Amino acid sequence: MTRADAWSLVREFVASDSLRKHMLAVEAAMRHYAGILGGDAEQWGLVGLLHDFDYERWPDPPAHTREGAVILRQRGVDEEIVAAILSHADWNLDDYPRDRPLRKALFAVDELCGFLTAAALVRPTRLVGMEPASVRKKLKTATFAAAVNRDDIAAGAALLGLPLDDHIRNCIAAMQAVADELGLAAPAA
Repeated sequence: MTRADAWSLVREFVASDSLRKHMLAVEAAMRHYAGILGGDAEQWGLVGLLHDFDYERWPDPPAHTREGAVILRQRGVDEEIVAAILSHADWNLDDYPRDRPLRKALFAVDELCGFLTAAALVRPTRLVGMEPASVRKKLKTATFAAAVNRDDIAAGAALLGLPLDDHIRNCIAAMQAVADELGLAAPAA
């Protein structure tokens, strides 16, 4: 599957602009980590872009991810991509453990990208100038972006063997590279 095919699939299944942007953010973070961890940027990017494409139709476990896996397999998507997507959901861990860099990275960036988006939206300069210290401070405020699982963010950094600040910094850098697409570029002065 090409990136254009993947984006077409996203547009077919995802109506929500915010969910599409989340998937673009995760794609950027996955490409960034492919460079750091020696992965294939195209493959890792597809995993990030497609990881939640089935969420609007099947938001509840275990249908989310599993229904999408059926569709991806029907469309001939590489099994490594399908398995990585399945691994980001806790209910699939018995069959798809987070035992490979690709799977670890997807789990690690998913919640953090959502949190960084929320944090950027309340900053006047959005992603510009965002630092790990300010993100950590927001993480301590349970009512801010309350749906984001803070334990998963910490566990993701640990899974990658990185200090949380480094992981946050990596994801900020990845998202800054696509800030315009994400609607998170600093407003024009």
